Amino acid sequence: MDAIAEFFIGWIERNQAWLPLIMLVFAAAETTAFLSILVPSTAVLVAVGAMAATGAVPFWPLWAGAAAGSLIGSTFSYWLGRRYGRTVLEMRPLSRHPEMVEKARAAFVKYGPATVLVGHYLTVLRPVVFLLAGMTGMRLRRFMFWNLLGCASWAYLIPKLGQFGGDILGWLWSFFA
Repeated sequence: MDAIAEFFIGWIERNQAWLPLIMLVFAAAETTAFLSILVPSTAVLVAVGAMAATGAVPFWPLWAGAAAGSLIGSTFSYWLGRRYGRTVLEMRPLSRHPEMVEKARAAFVKYGPATVLVGHYLTVLRPVVFLLAGMTGMRLRRFMFWNLLGCASWAYLIPKLGQFGGDILGWLWSFFA
């Protein structure tokens, strides 16, 4: 496992120009219906954020890539919901997780369009909240307002959590070393 981590870290350090694209791909996968269930992108986003704590990679290109990817994935999911509606929810893997759909519906009833913003942060809502926004007929302008807020803040917070964790680990390492 250490060899894999060292390879990944070394590859990222040698290919920093690709970091925004890497973050874009993983953030898009994390916010796209179906892919968010199958691809464990959050772990990669946090891990790369932790590398920013060491100074190995700059933070702002990470944020830009993650924000763009999040916008692409969530907007595509909105379009899927708008275009294909109920058919999408009957497909696997979402058909195997009806509790996710019900939690997202309950959130829409309780919080309205702000659910799109909150959906970026809650893993139980993320796979379906953008689909349901499209299915319920939410206007694109209203969706994009809440979605842009969610994308920008989520893309900042997720790698920052990794960076913060890396800072704490670095402090502990220097304290005990």
